[in-house]
Amino acid sequence: MKKLNLFLLIITFLLSDNFCSAQNKRPREYGIEIGILKTGQLNAITDVKGVKVGHKTLQLGDSIRTGVTAILPFEGNIFQSKIPAAIYLGNGFGKLAGYSQVKELGNLETPIVLTNTLSVSAGIEGTVQYTLDQEGNENVRSVNAVVGETNDGYLNDIRGRHVRPEHVIEAIQTATTGKVEEGNVGAGTGTVCFGYKGGIGTSSRVIPEKLGGYTVGVLVQSNFGGVLNVNGVPIAKILDNYPRSYTYDVDGSCMIVVLTDAPLSPRNLERLAKRAMMGIGKIGGIASNGSGDYVIAASTYEANRVPYFSKDPILKIDDLHNDKLSPLFLATIEATEEAVLNSLFMAESSTGHKGHEVKELPENQVLEIYQKHFNVSE
Repeated sequence: MKKLNLFLLIITFLLSDNFCSAQNKRPREYGIEIGILKTGQLNAITDVKGVKVGHKTLQLGDSIRTGVTAILPFEGNIFQSKIPAAIYLGNGFGKLAGYSQVKELGNLETPIVLTNTLSVSAGIEGTVQYTLDQEGNENVRSVNAVVGETNDGYLNDIRGRHVRPEHVIEAIQTATTGKVEEGNVGAGTGTVCFGYKGGIGTSSRVIPEKLGGYTVGVLVQSNFGGVLNVNGVPIAKILDNYPRSYTYDVDGSCMIVVLTDAPLSPRNLERLAKRAMMGIGKIGGIASNGSGDYVIAASTYEANRVPYFSKDPILKIDDLHNDKLSPLFLATIEATEEAVLNSLFMAESSTGHKGHEVKELPENQVLEIYQKHFNVSE
């Protein structure tokens, strides 16, 4: 009986919140606060009202480490009610589907889907099918699916192309508001960042009411390299682990999605998107030759939605004055930097294709370095 009680006690502890929170804490839980602006309630892209995120994680056998992440800017038929959008190329070594039409027309008409490099076609097929199946789209004959990717081929059997259109549809249909899973989930299941396990990360910022009170939310699929800095602390340099393998550590990609409820035109959304790359730079990324770094930015501001059909020949777009954008620029930089950091802290070590192993960020060492740098105690 005593042995049974001890066993139950151990199981209870293992399943308790305290034990679970001992792993995979976000950096803010350790006192690492990026920037000066306040975060939203969840510190996630879903702090932008109406935004949903869904994941389909494929972690099977010893070689499949991949998946899909879908971001929906609002509830409803996006094709029939498009939103202003822009895409900025930090470095174009990538396969972002849908770029040219967003660039040309300045709007988004589907969910944003992220997956791996060789599954972009499945991403397109699933997103198109989802759109065609929506009520009201029975006569639609052209869909611009926006599908981004990073290459997870070190941990994942990428040539097997295990992502299927039905996985994409599932990620879209199961997307929810609220807390966003981070780390080894969805499109981040097999990614690597700064030589450590990367993944999905998200963050948000709310600018002060006197400056508009707008929210900016960022989600990243981190799979790139450089020389890691954490809130200004040169972690990689102090750990003396760079360049462990210069080409591998530096090359890679990062998909960045920036959503805001601020009234912005495609022109100003592109300006916003550019600032996300500054967030990548602050954490130590360099947008190397072999890196596909793309920023997709869109405004969920309801009055700016673009109807598929309209009797009014004049399109009216509310747009903040240029000199009102600087707080949003700062919000984007801070949220991007923290989203990448969240992806690293929340990721777990993973072994995958051909026995390749990628260790998670050594949080204890990072925290020790960080505390010594700022001369703070635990």
